[in-house]
Amino acid sequence: MILIDSSVLIQFFRSRSKVQTLFYKLARKYKSLSISAITYYEVGIGNRKSHLEYWETLTDCFTILPFNKECSLIAINIYFDLLKKNKLIDLADIFIGANGNFQQITNGNLEYQTFRKNT
Repeated sequence: MILIDSSVLIQFFRSRSKVQTLFYKLARKYKSLSISAITYYEVGIGNRKSHLEYWETLTDCFTILPFNKECSLIAINIYFDLLKKNKLIDLADIFIGANGNFQQITNGNLEYQTFRKNT
């Protein structure tokens, strides 16, 4: 299983050549795809009404991972680790990375290295 980040989904939505996208490649490589409840929210608010049906159909193929207290504790550790290194990133990305760490699955994203071992 892999945790798909919103950056990967946005690239897929915007791309004319879907087969060249990271999402397409990850979907072919992994049998099981997941997104965080944070990603579901991020993409959901960014969608146009014309894409809502497509988004709902696509999310039926994902396991949507909840964000809970354990994820919050991991996110706090990631935040302070990145702060110490002067490499803070968007909080939503920290939450998504923490969710992947909690679930012990790889994070598939375009912008950042895997968050594993940051905690």
